[in-house]
Amino acid sequence: MEYLDFELPIKELEDQLDKCEIIGLESDVDVTNTCKQIEKKLEETKRKIYKNLTAWQRVQLSRHPNRPYTLDYINAICGDSFLELFGDRGFKDDKAMIGGLGKIDGQSFMIVGQQKGYNTKTRQYRNFGMANPEGYRKALRLMKMAEKFGIPVLTFIDTPGAYPGLEAEERGQGEAIARNILEMCRLKVPIICVIVGEGASGGALGIGVGDKVLMMENTWYSVISPESCSSILWKSWEYKEQAAEALKLTSADMKKQKLVDDIIPEPLGGAHYDRDTTFKTVQQYITKSFNELKDLSTSKLLEQRMDKYSKMGEYKE
Repeated sequence: MEYLDFELPIKELEDQLDKCEIIGLESDVDVTNTCKQIEKKLEETKRKIYKNLTAWQRVQLSRHPNRPYTLDYINAICGDSFLELFGDRGFKDDKAMIGGLGKIDGQSFMIVGQQKGYNTKTRQYRNFGMANPEGYRKALRLMKMAEKFGIPVLTFIDTPGAYPGLEAEERGQGEAIARNILEMCRLKVPIICVIVGEGASGGALGIGVGDKVLMMENTWYSVISPESCSSILWKSWEYKEQAAEALKLTSADMKKQKLVDDIIPEPLGGAHYDRDTTFKTVQQYITKSFNELKDLSTSKLLEQRMDKYSKMGEYKE
């Protein structure tokens, strides 16, 4: 397990607990009471730290290297039923954007999501979860296929942004994202979006228009990352914590602003601390969301979707 800066007190207590248990195993000394005291202190410390997280600390948790990624959710929730599909039928297959058919609780879904890597090699292979235009065009191809066969769409969002390289711009990065947003607004099947990690800028919006947008507790969703915001406003990354607070990018902020529909709770410490519980909770929220949408007529579904996004940004003086 890797630890973030603010998690170091937890690491110290866990190390103490490990040493205490080793002493008990290797000697005749009864360390039961000592271990219980350390466990109690560890639980109290965890609750104190994780119940008072700042916006920047939640950003750090969303990027935790042990945090589950899109394929982890798909494999855990869909099992062997997932069939991955490839290519945009125009340029090539983008490894940062994955998609395919899978079943959740007996219901077929067209699943699309950004995928990050686990180590240096796979991060390069997945382009750090930053999709090129062909990735968004692949996503759109699969969503239009789902519409043709009446299959609901499920997206997993986890990206630091769309790839900003020169070649991506040459192939129409902005147009590809804009096209996805347009087409998702009028797609004639239910769309459920789940933010499982970072939800940055247009890269997230390219697969983020949905009838139900769910956000995991320790994730963020914003037009810009705190570091980039800090570098623009203060010409330095030193103010990233201040920027994170000002951007109002946490799940609680997004729910308060009515930009997401629901918050998916995570185990104490984050999704990576108890993956099985995380996967079950996400599955329950997906099924619940689909059950709320499945009986709506196509006209009602589109009306509600357009009404939802038209109201965003409204305010009363």
